[in-house]
Formats: sequence, C-alpha cells, structure tokens
Amino acid sequence: MKKIYVGNLPWSTTDADLRELFAAHGNVLSATVINDRETGRSRGFGFVEMENADADKAIAELNGHDIGGRALRVNEAQERQRPSGGGGGGRSGGRDRW
Repeated sequence: MKKIYVGNLPWSTTDADLRELFAAHGNVLSATVINDRETGRSRGFGFVEMENADADKAIAELNGHDIGGRALRVNEAQERQRPSGGGGGGRSGGRDRW
C-alpha cells in the first residue's frame, strides 16, 4: 500500500470527490482532505491510500491534472519529520531560573 499526497486542491474538494477522482485509476483504500482544526475549512491538500501498482499509475496520470483551474501536485507522501532534541522545558546555562 502507498500513501499519496495530493496538493493544490480546490477549496471545495470533499473526501468523496478525492476518492472518485482516484477511483478511475484503481482501488482506493482511503481518501481524506485535510481540514483546518479551528475553521473546519479545507487546507487545500489531502492523502489517498492505494495498492502500490494502482498508486504509481494514479500518480503518473494525475500529477499536473487540472481540477477547477488548479494543477494538482500528486506524489508519494513522505514521512512527516519529527522535531529532534533541543528546545523547551529544560534549564539553560546551568543556572536555575525560578
């Protein structure tokens, strides 16, 4: 299974719209448009999960595809980078600052 990043979506795109778009290229396991936590509005991107062969085909076919006057950016999703070490919560310079 591959997770596909889909960027530059029209703001009106729903999960169902995204699923329908990718279903023409193979079996869609999941399709989710990412919404802002505070406003509930679309953030203009989403993720689709498909079997590997179907995903590769969909990426090739849909990258740059025009939807509502917007060229989609479609590629294999990358693992989110986790912040590493440093910052916050510790004492600095060996001095207590209470």
